[in-house]
Amino acid sequence: MTTLTIISKPDCHLCDVAREIVDVVVAEFPDDTIVVEESSILDDSVLYEQWWEKIPVVLINGRLHAHWRLSADRLRAALKE
Repeated sequence: MTTLTIISKPDCHLCDVAREIVDVVVAEFPDDTIVVEESSILDDSVLYEQWWEKIPVVLINGRLHAHWRLSADRLRAALKE
């Protein structure tokens, strides 16, 4: 099982785009192989301090995959590994 985490905040255009890319790419994989979680930097001061200037941030199994702009091709390749 792979955990993909999106770190975002409300009213963030790049976060909306990242969510759309994640939804499309994750839909290509068998059900129950990828769990998608989302956390807002506004709800967690530690996340805010760490990521506020880089959102959206995408983590795969807790490791940084991308920030600011998310590539569907790169995400797809990383999830296949």
